[in-house]
Amino acid sequence: MSDPRDDDEQALDVPLSELRPALEALLMVADQPLDTATLAAAVGYPTAEVAQALGGLAAEYDEQGRGFELRSVAGGWRFYTREAHAHVVERFLVDGQQARLTQAALETLAVVAYSQPVSRARVSAVRGVNVDGVMRTLLARGLVEEAGQDPTSGAHLYRTSSYFLERIGIDSLDELPELAPYLPEMADLEDDLLEATPAPTPGATAGDETLPEQ
Repeated sequence: MSDPRDDDEQALDVPLSELRPALEALLMVADQPLDTATLAAAVGYPTAEVAQALGGLAAEYDEQGRGFELRSVAGGWRFYTREAHAHVVERFLVDGQQARLTQAALETLAVVAYSQPVSRARVSAVRGVNVDGVMRTLLARGLVEEAGQDPTSGAHLYRTSSYFLERIGIDSLDELPELAPYLPEMADLEDDLLEATPAPTPGATAGDETLPEQ
């Protein structure tokens, strides 16, 4: 039977020489501030030592004049762009937002706008191609956002964002133009779908086909 040890005597999961790099790695992938206790549990060090290491990292970045800084905010630690370089970051982000969307992205965005909330699988079915990559682009641009899960399938649902409305210059989705005048008659659409549906391959099962990504 092993002797009990308090938190300050726990086994170290990360060598002392690697503590700071390990903390940097964790903070680099965090999308929200991480508190000292969470970081300590992840690296296997006492909270007091982790707090000291974090303070040392923050001071080191300040002394070196790095383009980023480590702040303790909202009860946790997180990397932030240093304020002195905010104008560079702002220009980069603005220029990126002005980049034109590809045809594939525009088509996918249109499907989401008129079918929301909608799953990726449904968008892929409408377009006839895998839209995972395009959806990631639209999410990164802030034009599309998550809208919960489908109660039946559990699939993630997506909708257009308020930024989408801002970019196209409307106040609500009610102002989107009607699609009916641009759609084929239902009978013609059904005929086209039947003609485009490939004959089943002997021995194949449903779901075997993988859509190409676009």
